[in-house]
Order: sequence, then structure tokens, then C-alpha cells
Amino acid sequence: MLAAIAFTAALTVPAGADDYDAAIKDIQSTIGGVPGFMKQFPKAGLPGAWAEVKAIEISDKTALPPKVKSLISLAVAAQIPCNYCVWSDTENAKRAGATDEEIQEAVALAALTRHWSTIFNGMQVDFAQFKKEMGGE
Repeated sequence: MLAAIAFTAALTVPAGADDYDAAIKDIQSTIGGVPGFMKQFPKAGLPGAWAEVKAIEISDKTALPPKVKSLISLAVAAQIPCNYCVWSDTENAKRAGATDEEIQEAVALAALTRHWSTIFNGMQVDFAQFKKEMGGE
């Protein structure tokens, strides 16, 4: 019981100045600078947000290679839409070796997915019937 209470308390304690300073130093050493938008992020949340970005987006020890991650991010960003993300993800994809054709295909696939999602949802296509017709249950 004490372990559960200690764990819960640890989850509710905001990041301290030491955690924030360590995150800022790690950002600096990892990407060569600290972008202004990261300095604008709430200090209590930056250490956790940076840990997530570093572990999922930046790390090369994930299931997806960097180029694929960048192309997925670009496709999502194009649909949100997020101009900042589209620009950054395009640059990251190029740095990871993506060709112009791969970038175009990722964006077109995002558009195609959005298109059919609009059709299926707008026409209220029966989901069980859809799965059956598409080879599912």
C-alpha cells in the first residue's frame, strides 16, 4: 500500500527546477540548441514532453525507422493541418533519406484516407457490414 501511495505521489509532483534545467541541457546537447517554442512550454511539463519526443521521435531504437516516422508525421500534420509540423516533418523526412516521390505519396495517402473516412462516416456505412465485405469477421 505504501508503494502505491508513493507511486501516486510521485506522479502528482510537478517537475522541479532541476528536472527542467536537465531537460534544457539535454535538448541543447541533442539538437544543438533550444528552440523558442520549447522555452515557452510550461516548465512543469517540459521534462516529460522532451522525454516523449526523444524516446519516440528522435530515437533510432524504435520499431519504425526515422524516415517512416517522419513520413507518418508529415501525413498526419497535413491532415490536422499544422504548417509548423508540415515544414519540420518534410525537412526531417528529407534528412532521413525520403525522396520527393515518397513525400508526395505520404501526403496523398493521408488525403485518400481522409476522403474515404468522410465517405464512410458521412454515409453512415454499417461498420459490421464493412468489415464483412472487406474480409474481416
